[in-house]
Amino acid sequence: MAHEAFGPPLRETLSRWKREQAQLKASVIDHDTEAWQQKTDFTGLFRVGGVDISFIKGDDVRACASLVVLSYPELEVLYEEHRMVNLTAPYISGFLAFREVSFLVDAIQRLQKKKPDLMPQVLLVDGNGVLHHRGFGVACHIGILTDLPCIGVAKKLLQVDGLKNNDLHKEKIQHLKTGGDTFPLMGDSGSILGMALKSHNKSSKPLYISVGHKVSLETAVHLIQACCRYRIPEPIRQADIRSREYVRRTIELANSQEAEKERGPQRQREMQSPTVSPARVLQESAGEERPSENPCPGQSYEILGQSSEAPS
Repeated sequence: MAHEAFGPPLRETLSRWKREQAQLKASVIDHDTEAWQQKTDFTGLFRVGGVDISFIKGDDVRACASLVVLSYPELEVLYEEHRMVNLTAPYISGFLAFREVSFLVDAIQRLQKKKPDLMPQVLLVDGNGVLHHRGFGVACHIGILTDLPCIGVAKKLLQVDGLKNNDLHKEKIQHLKTGGDTFPLMGDSGSILGMALKSHNKSSKPLYISVGHKVSLETAVHLIQACCRYRIPEPIRQADIRSREYVRRTIELANSQEAEKERGPQRQREMQSPTVSPARVLQESAGEERPSENPCPGQSYEILGQSSEAPS
């Protein structure tokens, strides 16, 4: 979309966002920095995080920001947090971070304060890293703001720097035969922006892996493959599954509360009716299921299998 279509205020915002991306991009580290990254079996890696934003169907403002931390190599959930948020920035291609990142960074910072021993040693992000219009996608943004190694994991090819989802690209995908097979994503600039990875033997569509921060592309691809039980790496998959369940339960709770409010005036009229005794109305209502005493708590988290503050 041409900037002229946005209007002066949004053009100014985009200019500011571009400057911020360029400024932060200078700090991106695209090589391995951690001891566990030097080992082929990732000895010393114990916790892998995943983040995700899930939307309510038909609503592009209210969403659920989720963080999960899994054990490695077992890939069992150690911690999770889900929080309903209101997104205030519009979705504009190339600027996804300014719409979503603040909520995910907040979740990581809350974990750091509450349970620093469960902080992830690497974070998998549903989005791109250096595979981006300006070489600074959402995985880079989160990595810089949290100082965590981050990997971008995208389900669709972002067509930048001459990369196209054309017949040649689809032919390359056909040559990915088994889980772990890859081919590089080289742009017209001559730079390798990422790697297409067949993450599972039964998957017909690749993942597009790119460096976010403090990790090499080779290590990123190797780790993503190690985290895949299915096509999507387990930390991101669990963040998505659990956030959608949280959204479903939150909506059900809100609907239940709304129905309870609507029933209130009707009960009052029945109490005042000469033909219905108050005792009978109270007796009938006593058996009804009541909403949780902690409606829409704003977050739920699970530590070593023990749930806390989840909506019932």
